Amino acid sequence: MHADRLDDLDTAILRALAHDARATYAQLGAQVALSAPAVKRRVDRLRERGVIRGFTVRLDPAALGWHTEAFVELFCHGRTSPATMRAAVEDYPEVVAASTVTGDVDLVVQVRARDMRHLEQVVERLAAEPFVSRTRSTVVLSALVRRPDVPPAGGDA
Repeated sequence: MHADRLDDLDTAILRALAHDARATYAQLGAQVALSAPAVKRRVDRLRERGVIRGFTVRLDPAALGWHTEAFVELFCHGRTSPATMRAAVEDYPEVVAASTVTGDVDLVVQVRARDMRHLEQVVERLAAEPFVSRTRSTVVLSALVRRPDVPPAGGDA
């Protein structure tokens, strides 16, 4: 196996962990046809390589009171560095993801809010950042597909 590639067993373990990060090594082993110690060795190796950065839960945003979601595009003045953008949006608890992108938009942030009024307040605060010239928002009507970060089936990682 190439050092940067995942083999089929690693991929299967990662997919199983993405489905249930609380699964025991024995449970994972039953799913991928390995012993618990073999699974543990592979998980330890994946952690050492940085493939697995941690274990978490997937929460239902609506159950937490976040009923509104939007993607907000930020157009920046001049040459605003990604570090400046990151420093600003990290302070917003409503921002769940932020990415610099190609095209005329500089930054896209995914925002979760309690309701439309809360979303409007967040967008107003984002627009007031010193490096932002304007914003454009797209409100999510239905989240149709949400996948955890897992390699595709078949070892195509």
